[in-house]
Amino acid sequence: MAKKLYITDTILRDAHQSQAATRMRLEDMLPACGILDSIGYWSVECWGGATFDSCMRFLDEDPWERLRALRRAMPNTKLQMLLRAQNLLGYKHYADDVVDAFVKCAIKNGIDVIRVFDALNDTRNLDAPMKAIKKYGGICEAAVSYTKSPVHNEEYFVNTALKLQEMGADVICIKDMANLLLPFEAYSLVKRLKEAVSVPIHLHTHNTTGTGDMTNLMAAMAGVDIVDCALSPMANGTSNPSTESLVATLKGHERDTGLDLSKLGEAANHFRKVADKLKADGILDPKVLNVDTKTLLYQVPGGMLSNLLSQLKQANAEDKYYDVLAEVPRVREDFGYPPLVTPTSQIVGTQAVLNVLMGERYKMISKESKGLLRGEYGALPGKVNEEVRKKAIGDAEVITCRPADLIEPELEKYRAEAGELAKCEEDVLSVALFPQVAPKFLEKRNGGKTVGAEKKGGAEKGGETGAVRELYVDDRS
Repeated sequence: MAKKLYITDTILRDAHQSQAATRMRLEDMLPACGILDSIGYWSVECWGGATFDSCMRFLDEDPWERLRALRRAMPNTKLQMLLRAQNLLGYKHYADDVVDAFVKCAIKNGIDVIRVFDALNDTRNLDAPMKAIKKYGGICEAAVSYTKSPVHNEEYFVNTALKLQEMGADVICIKDMANLLLPFEAYSLVKRLKEAVSVPIHLHTHNTTGTGDMTNLMAAMAGVDIVDCALSPMANGTSNPSTESLVATLKGHERDTGLDLSKLGEAANHFRKVADKLKADGILDPKVLNVDTKTLLYQVPGGMLSNLLSQLKQANAEDKYYDVLAEVPRVREDFGYPPLVTPTSQIVGTQAVLNVLMGERYKMISKESKGLLRGEYGALPGKVNEEVRKKAIGDAEVITCRPADLIEPELEKYRAEAGELAKCEEDVLSVALFPQVAPKFLEKRNGGKTVGAEKKGGAEKGGETGAVRELYVDDRS
């Protein structure tokens, strides 16, 4: 184990997605890229997750141009992104030709490492994106979404990791999006994984429950190869543990990261100003820095907590907050214990809100809940409550194949929808992922040209509908 611990810094993606609703601008990133590039990180996570949507929806930025600019600014560092398997960066499953084209363009525009995960840990949903990553020369980091339930134990996670290694993963990631993996559990799981698989193990956790630093440290003692951290101005709370703290802790130890604290401090000085600006704009709420041990009880990720509260505020039902939190694990059990990560966290959370507000469980069932119970997102990990499923989908047949096998090739359809608005393949993919947002952005970028961009009732086309869409904008995946 006498080798250094590698660090992926999330300051350009997950850190501000977790604390500031993904509102950091490219102009806030570029001045620090020179110093970030010189630090010696294993990688810098800078793209994917909610950044793609947020760039176009809120910041008037082209996400592809952001990636190209970051690539130019950090030529010596691996750039990393987060991909939601067959969902890509949207909220529904896409056909394999769209998956292939997206991965090709991501790597062509500058991404080196693609962390790919499926919310249900259904490895069939990882097949097409993993093949595409390998095909186009990317580093394939396949993630296991960590959660706790009667069906999720060490054996389950080790077996899933072995399957992902067999499928071609270059790195296995333990993706602990809600900081549920406690320090001694991390030690035990990493030990088992290091014995079972031959590829590097990368741990991703947050500090929502206040245990993230200890979890990273115990994982390091167990031999984990890489951990995710965030520079201190946007670390901790719902974000990831602090980079500088871990680097200082391991100084002089056999797992010493070899990173220079003075260089990290220089980078942190820049992002402190950015964080101050986001706070002044009311975007970064200091509440996200609070330790919230309710996550351990309800398994609700930090971002999901704020989204549930937001939904209840809109319904003038804030007093029902703890009722909803108590309902979340019940819905999750009925739905076969899906891990609570995008999009399943939003689906389960919204259904819990509906159950409480309606005064009767499953009186109203969301379209997304019906899809999840029907198998449209893949195989649910545990036993589903068949009464609830019957109420949701009636006599409809449950999908048992890989869901994308039922989707015809659709890239040409999206190309036609984009029309003359699309100046390149990247623009077509933007429209495919966000058919309500991308055309408006491209029209503005192109100087008001609207040819070929008519959208009809597009809510169905992109799966970005209603109350659930409201949750997605601020997700923490």
